[in-house]
Amino acid sequence: MKKDAIADSLKRNTLFSSLTLQELSEIQKSMVIKRVKKNEVILHEENANDFMYIILEGDVKVIQTTERGKEILVTMHHQHDSFGELSLIDRKTAPATVFAVRNSIIAILSRRDFYSLLHTYSKMLDNLLRLLCTRLRDSLKRIQMLNFNNASQRIKMLFLMLSENYGEDTVRGTLLKIKLIHQDIADMTGLTRETVTRVLDKWQKSGEIQIQKNKFILLKPEFESIPF
Repeated sequence: MKKDAIADSLKRNTLFSSLTLQELSEIQKSMVIKRVKKNEVILHEENANDFMYIILEGDVKVIQTTERGKEILVTMHHQHDSFGELSLIDRKTAPATVFAVRNSIIAILSRRDFYSLLHTYSKMLDNLLRLLCTRLRDSLKRIQMLNFNNASQRIKMLFLMLSENYGEDTVRGTLLKIKLIHQDIADMTGLTRETVTRVLDKWQKSGEIQIQKNKFILLKPEFESIPF
């Protein structure tokens, strides 16, 4: 990737959003740019983590494994997102495994350089606090979602949560600009794939949603009226 493209991608990340392109160009000197292949593990659960990762291109999944060996999809990160900050700050092991969904380009920042930048650019600290607050609120919403006994309630809340980060307002409703297969939705809601398919089919037939060819999901105005 060219330096200008890297700087532009960093600018779209919450942590670096307040910095100028010139400052971002200087920060690149502290980063290692790595290409990772589809299904390659970037960060292992329970391993020590000394780095922060920024996705310049691509997508990753964050997976936790239960004591029974079942994998739970915690979340997905996309271009311009970052991960690894939590274990980088508290020096504890990584809480989940992160792997690439497709061939991706990742910028890697060490703990030492991470703290050096925070001390150099005070506005980054404000952004970090905002980022961690967002992550905490998302976690609380996920707990609330998993407490719903009804499958439709869980899926609706997931879609509303995703719309906050990936939703685009259109004349036909809110378009979720994130590619989701039924198994992804099942893994994120703790449901079976068959249950997810049944609920989505019902919503499509009644006109509340429309699943497009690129896997984006259109939430029509009628969707908002579906009760929890």
